[in-house]
Amino acid sequence: MHLAPLPPHPVPLCVTAWVLVAASTDLVARRIPNWLVGSGLFGALAVQVWLHGAPSGATAWLAGAATGFAAFMPFYLLRGMAAGDVKLMAMVGAWLGVNAACHVALATFVLGGAGSVLIVVCQGRLAQLLRNVRAMLPGVLHKLPLASAMPLSIAQIEAPGPSVGSLPYGVAIAAGTLGVLFAMAG
Repeated sequence: MHLAPLPPHPVPLCVTAWVLVAASTDLVARRIPNWLVGSGLFGALAVQVWLHGAPSGATAWLAGAATGFAAFMPFYLLRGMAAGDVKLMAMVGAWLGVNAACHVALATFVLGGAGSVLIVVCQGRLAQLLRNVRAMLPGVLHKLPLASAMPLSIAQIEAPGPSVGSLPYGVAIAAGTLGVLFAMAG
């Protein structure tokens, strides 16, 4: 999938403003408020309808929001991400559309993963992270389709140790969004 050209004005400016506010709020309060995401979704709908007409704009808005939501929802269900992060990514998708939402999600996963590892290493918690991953891996592998061939009992699955911390993922979403916007502009 190739990167689409930069969306028309005022989309890049608006989505940039919303993700920067979300990132700063997530850094300070460790949450992304619903009023922020809701106003961003409403603003995106209004702008998409204004730019593309009611049927096309509403369809583009819905498809983009659904793409952003679907990209992050599995991680929320696995308790690896907060609901505000999922909603923020849906808002980004509503502004940028399906193609860019896929690219933003991928960039966010890479940047968020690298940021998480960097934070864990800087805090000296890498050994605990590796122990937690080792403890959870058999349970995850056991849920795969071919797992029926693997004999594994509940007694063999270790409980993970204490959490090594969390990342304000709104920052990673903002960085991924800005990176994709810059790539689209270039």
